[in-house]
This record gives sequence, structure tokens and C-alpha cells, in this order.
Amino acid sequence: MSNRHPSSRDAAVRPHAAETPRARRWNKILRLFTERGYAYRVIRGRVYGFMRNTLKMAAPMLTEDRRVLEQIIFKHYRGDSCIRTVLFVGCDSYTAHYQRRYFAAHDYWTIDPDASLRRFGATQHVIAPLQELGRHFPSEFFDLIICNGVYGWGLDSAEDFDAAMAQCHSCLTEGGHMLLGWNDVPGRDPAPLEQVRSLSCFAQYSLPALGAPRHLTNTLNRHTYCFYQKKQVAAGPAGLVP
Repeated sequence: MSNRHPSSRDAAVRPHAAETPRARRWNKILRLFTERGYAYRVIRGRVYGFMRNTLKMAAPMLTEDRRVLEQIIFKHYRGDSCIRTVLFVGCDSYTAHYQRRYFAAHDYWTIDPDASLRRFGATQHVIAPLQELGRHFPSEFFDLIICNGVYGWGLDSAEDFDAAMAQCHSCLTEGGHMLLGWNDVPGRDPAPLEQVRSLSCFAQYSLPALGAPRHLTNTLNRHTYCFYQKKQVAAGPAGLVP
């Protein structure tokens, strides 16, 4: 079942979720005076936001889900010597630095159907929807596909999402990894993941750094990361694949 409503465990992970807007404002003011480095992070976040939203420039996004993605998840995948070819799905001003900062040593690609976002993509970039991935790449091409923030934000129907995941499965190597990041809130999850047929072709992967195949971040939009791995086909007798 999709975790559409916070459980007691979620509430423990996200203590601010039950706060009123006024309480959150006072909490932020209190942190300005009691938490070292908080004021600097707030100012830096505002500057980056101005750069992205007003000046339309590339700048990082300083949110908790991005911290988990960039400092924990990326670190794990970068340390895996079996991961050499990477696809990042979707481009925007806050992802423009990913190739340079995190995947400079990899064969790194980006894909997005919006041609206007090309300037935020990788050196190797494809303008196309994820549902057409197989038109641009052969089977078993990627070792890692990162699909973050497009389920419910571009892939808005169960049919499109199922088709996109089928393409990802085809273009992943055996044992290859896929990361799915999405907002587990009504209106942003077109269908429970358990009902997406193509996802059943993957095995769930427990990320060692987080200790689980699914991680709910401490965010108001309940941004959740799910980790998958393409199932390896076991060899039969005499090395034959059944």
C-alpha cells in the first residue's frame, strides 16, 4: 500500500509536521540565535533561490531531501566500482552542477523532454521523454538510472509511469541500480507503486547507508526515496541461461 498518510513512525521522523505555521516561524527565529551556522544556511538558501527563480541561473537547492540525495545517496553510488554509466532523469537549475561535482569520473547522461532546460543538462544530453529511452540507447546500457522528482511532476499518469519504468528496466545492465524519488502526498503519486506492473521486474535494494529499500525524508512534501536493482538472471547448468 502507498503510505499516503503519516504513520506514528513517520510522525517521529517528522516532528515538525504537526506544528502550526506560527509555531514553525517561531522555531526558525529561535534557531537563528541558538543553532550555529543556521543563519548562514538561511542566507545562502535565499541567495540561491533568487539566482534560480529570478535570474534563472544554475544554483543548488538546500533542502533536506537534496541533502540526503547529494551527501548520502550519491556518495554510495559513487563508491560502487560497478557503476560507470549513469543517467539522470530531468534537468533544472538546481541539478546543473551534478555532473561536475558528483559524476565527473562517470559516463554521465541527462534526459528531459523540455528543450528549454538543455542548458542545465549534462554534456551528453537527450531531449526526449523517459518513455522513449529505448529509442536513444541500446538495452543494458546504464549501470544507474536516477529518476528523482518526475513521478507526479511530468510522469503524471500510471500508464506513462509504467511505460517509463519498463524502458528503464530494459536499458539497465543486469544488476544495475535505479533510484526513484517522489513526493508521497495526494495528487503527486498517480498510482501506488505496488500497482505499477513494470516495477515488479526490479528487486528492492536496501541502501547500506540508510539501512532500507525505502527512505522517507524529513520534509513537508514527504519526499521519499525508493531503491531498486535489476534482477540478475541466474545461469543454469553448463552456463546456460534458463
